[in-house]
Amino acid sequence: MTGLPYLRRAAAGLLALAIGVAAVLAWQKWRELPLEERYQLEAVTTGDLTQTVTANGTVNPVGLVTVGTQVSGTVMRLHADFNDRVKAGQVLLELDPTTLRATVEQSAGELASAEATLRLTRQEETRMRELHAQEYVSRQELEKAVQAREAAQAQVRTAQGKLARDRANLGYAVIRSPVSGVVVSREVDVGQTVAASFQTPTLFKIARDLSRMQIDSNVAEADIGKVAVGQAVRFTVDAYPERRFEGRVHQIRLAPLTQQNVVTYNVVVEVGNPDLALMPGMTAYLGIVTDRAEHAILVPNAALRFRPSEAQPGTGAAVAGNGDARRREALPRDAPSRDALPRDARSRDARSRDAQRPGEAAVYVLRGEEIVRVPLRTGISDGRSTVVTGGELKAGDRVVVEELAADRKPASGAGQPFRIRGF
Repeated sequence: MTGLPYLRRAAAGLLALAIGVAAVLAWQKWRELPLEERYQLEAVTTGDLTQTVTANGTVNPVGLVTVGTQVSGTVMRLHADFNDRVKAGQVLLELDPTTLRATVEQSAGELASAEATLRLTRQEETRMRELHAQEYVSRQELEKAVQAREAAQAQVRTAQGKLARDRANLGYAVIRSPVSGVVVSREVDVGQTVAASFQTPTLFKIARDLSRMQIDSNVAEADIGKVAVGQAVRFTVDAYPERRFEGRVHQIRLAPLTQQNVVTYNVVVEVGNPDLALMPGMTAYLGIVTDRAEHAILVPNAALRFRPSEAQPGTGAAVAGNGDARRREALPRDAPSRDALPRDARSRDARSRDAQRPGEAAVYVLRGEEIVRVPLRTGISDGRSTVVTGGELKAGDRVVVEELAADRKPASGAGQPFRIRGF
């Protein structure tokens, strides 16, 4: 029993040793592969590239009019429904006018009473003026008669205004379309009571012209500086995933929208809709074209991000090219070599060497039996490829985009990596 733990430790040690030996053998076998099988390569191409800013938005009619009511009442008749085409002035809805008519009659009665009072006060004023001329009444009594006549006139004007208001409200019981267009929304039904006490209730929504639409999109503040009025926009909608629609930036609204500390700006895109395929409320996935390059040299973005893990002996040169060897030879005699530096110092040196100024980058190109670092200047990018504006890179060069793992099967199928069967 005392030897069992020792046997277990020995077995574990042998297993670890076997795994280490297998890993070393696999790594050495990988190092012996040709460069084409140790790195994933892609060719530099030429073509056109379009830089875009992506955003999501909602399709809306250009002119959407909300029809409400200024008076309260019960819906008595409907004369329009969803998708109906209506003309300006056409009756859409009628409210029950019973209460409104009673209010008009009451106001008319009040006006008649005020007019009768005015006639009486005028006659009284006339008599007082005659008596005052004969010195039968004082000046004060005449002034009181004049004041009573003026008050009666004011009452008449008040009653007239009230009657006009009530008659207008009676006319508002018939809801008419303010514009010509298509009814896209109906919010009420027959028998429903609408109350206009605090705010105007919405009855209908009418789109003036569905052949012209607009997209209200939100663009992040990091991208808004690239967007300008007049730029072309390409977008898709879920209803037609294979179709590409086009529009133009119509307006960039200055009012920011902040949600969860993210600032966006509303960019309005105008879109033609002659076949009425786009419907209000659809979600649009936009690509705003901010720049374009034609017949340019294009390099994969993965090649710009690639950095070798270490120098690769056995290829005739370091992966970074002969420049590293020349830099080492140029060091003073008493200067420590890069290999003699501590690990963290070497990593800092590599980061400072690979750091590029804006518009500058470097790729690693297969040149004969070497992988050479080639600096270059870059332009716009579409997220997959980048335009090369300067440098020694040319179309057809094969650049490194990924370093294959030691246990990864080469793309050509030659040379199978060493594997250990599981216990």
